[in-house]
Amino acid sequence: MQVILLWAAVLVSGLTFVIHTFIGGIKVATPLLEDTSLPIASKWLNYYCWHITTLYTFFMGWAYAFVALNPDKPELVVFLSVLNVSFSLLSVLVAMKANISPLRFPSTTLFALVSILGIASLVV
Repeated sequence: MQVILLWAAVLVSGLTFVIHTFIGGIKVATPLLEDTSLPIASKWLNYYCWHITTLYTFFMGWAYAFVALNPDKPELVVFLSVLNVSFSLLSVLVAMKANISPLRFPSTTLFALVSILGIASLVV
């Protein structure tokens, strides 16, 4: 296992958390909360999902750091990598359904990059 790649995954996970929380919060969460046309349950369920992603991106970095410090736990990297590939692909599919370039969604590239680093740490 390449621990240096796990530390790179920690850094990109932290970057993902910061972009999601502080840039996305302004560009996505704030307009969502200000929208008065959405049904109330839809609006607040979307806000709840926003915070699920906030929590996940925060703990994702800590989990990669845990494995970097405990390289005998590669199954956690496998689990995280499966989730991150899934999230990146989901981002692509949602963007395509909306006729938006998947590259306009930071989740497409950030989750892909974290998953590539995690997978590479296992195979390189």
